[in-house]
Amino acid sequence: MTTPRTYVTTTIPYVNARPHLGFALEAVQADVLARHRRHRGDEVRLLSGTDDNSLKNVLAAEAEGVPVRDLVDRNAEAFAVLRAPLALSFDDFIRTSRDPRHRVGVERLWRQCAASGDLYRKHYEGLYCVGCEQFYTPAELVEGRCAEHGTEPQPVAEENWFFRLSRYADRLRELITSGELRVEPAARRNEVLALIDGGLHDFSVSRSHTRARGWGIPVPDDPSQVVYVWWDALGNYVTSLGHGTGDPAYARWWEGSTRRVHLVGKGVVRFHAVYWPAMLLSAGLPLPTDVLVHDYLTVDGRKISKSSGTTVDPAELADAYGTDAVRWWLLRDVPRVGDADFTRERLVARADADFAGGLGNLVNRIVTMAHRFRDGRIPRTRGAVAGTERLDAACRHVQEEVDAALADFDFRRATAAVWRIVEEANRCVDATRPWELAKAERAGDEQAGADLDAVLAALLRACRALSDQLAPFVPDAAARVAAQLTETDGRIPTARPLFARIGGPAD
Repeated sequence: MTTPRTYVTTTIPYVNARPHLGFALEAVQADVLARHRRHRGDEVRLLSGTDDNSLKNVLAAEAEGVPVRDLVDRNAEAFAVLRAPLALSFDDFIRTSRDPRHRVGVERLWRQCAASGDLYRKHYEGLYCVGCEQFYTPAELVEGRCAEHGTEPQPVAEENWFFRLSRYADRLRELITSGELRVEPAARRNEVLALIDGGLHDFSVSRSHTRARGWGIPVPDDPSQVVYVWWDALGNYVTSLGHGTGDPAYARWWEGSTRRVHLVGKGVVRFHAVYWPAMLLSAGLPLPTDVLVHDYLTVDGRKISKSSGTTVDPAELADAYGTDAVRWWLLRDVPRVGDADFTRERLVARADADFAGGLGNLVNRIVTMAHRFRDGRIPRTRGAVAGTERLDAACRHVQEEVDAALADFDFRRATAAVWRIVEEANRCVDATRPWELAKAERAGDEQAGADLDAVLAALLRACRALSDQLAPFVPDAAARVAAQLTETDGRIPTARPLFARIGGPAD
């Protein structure tokens, strides 16, 4: 049997400022999908990176009074080093202005689309939002402003290269409605279909060298133009694999993957579910299989955004409250559909309730009983006893429930499925009352001793299941639980606190 192969990507953010929690949400979601598929035996490649070739980066450098290269390098490094504070497991990190794989791949993609007759040059006048790096028609604006950034687009008139997007409208609709190109959740899929049904217009795929301040990849054979940043950026999904260089990684991970999964924010759906697939169709390359769309994080109802100044530093959060707390809030509290409002108080409350008061208390309680009643040895019985049935069922079904939830791009449902083991384990302790079974055993009741073995075995199996199933979500926390259950000379370690309350002592 061929091992399934999964290629997972994040978007590559502009580096006009340091990273914020909104990107951390996407990075953590992608990391969970990658860890989960590895956990299930897939071959997995996880890609992240930075979009260096944006006019936004140029303008940010001008505003700061520093060279563009200095600003881009500094901020790109801040994204790269999120690996440690967020416990990210990406296999590759591409920088579009620095990585030698990227320019040659972008040029190859351009020439492939040109060979299909899909690139042409014309004069164009339109309204351009620098924040989106996109032209808009007046009908697409809200009271004359960009709906995403709330700013008035700039009038621009110049001659650019255009891509024949209109040629691919029918094929894109067919791919999306059939599920061959899966866009989730349904609301975003419907949004894309409405965009297609409204009529797709050819779009500009270059900018004048002058307006771009000379920053970016020159258009092949036309140095008066640079490649449009979205064309440039979208290409990273294949240029990072060596497209155009003969690197076997491209055949292995793009052509040969079972699933090619893009995680994106709702503000860039059209680029990933319309522009990018059309570019690939033109070039004769395979399409992504999944475009999974998350909504936004907000603070006081305002979108977290570098350009708006509403930002939360994920590295600082992890330093203050721990990696587990940050990852867990992003996964446990952020809904599949709808924006989520972030506060530090919510993060702390969730971590203290679930880790210190929930998981940590449960594991400590069970390990303490294992030492008190069985000298730290794990009973090897598999027998059932009244009061353990629901716990056993939760452990049996958790894997399929997590698989189904993550296949549906629902992290909150997946973490809730794991957390049912915690809830059922606590119910099991209350229902079976192991301390009373131990007392009866000491009084000579052999059946009570057998029942106590069965209960402790079920509870310790549940702790192992928790460690196993939590690993993709909070790998550090899962490792701590696993260490508490690792036997040495036939005994597990004595109980110790696994998670401190980060909000201070409970009232």
